[in-house]
Amino acid sequence: MPADWTLHPQLDKDTAAVGDLPLCRVLLIKDAHYPWLVLVPRRPETVELIDLDEVAQAQLMTEITRVSRALREITRCDKLNVAALGNAVPQLHVHIIARRRTDAAWPRPVWGVMPPLSYDPRDMQELIDALRRKVWIEQPDLSTS
Repeated sequence: MPADWTLHPQLDKDTAAVGDLPLCRVLLIKDAHYPWLVLVPRRPETVELIDLDEVAQAQLMTEITRVSRALREITRCDKLNVAALGNAVPQLHVHIIARRRTDAAWPRPVWGVMPPLSYDPRDMQELIDALRRKVWIEQPDLSTS
């Protein structure tokens, strides 16, 4: 990981760390309405997918697939939404959201439909632990950002 990479402050504020894969930091959005992960490539000054070289792009797709499969298996969701928007946070990040036909936003996008609902701390930790087991992420040491 490049030494000059840091997580955007808004992502840091809105998420809990799951851990690191070879390219991406895996984060859980702090909104219990939707099991919602974000993958952030640990590359400085990366805004668009095309800012990654082809090898890193392929690695990102591998990590998106790996995390998406784990999230689908854990949540038994009806649909996965996967998107890289970056309109509010310019640092490249990919959203992976487990959707259910019964969620408050269905079938619309989740943004702005409901104010974030705080996780029960035990429920959040159980989800993070399940994701770490499924994706093979060790307990992270994120003290270096």
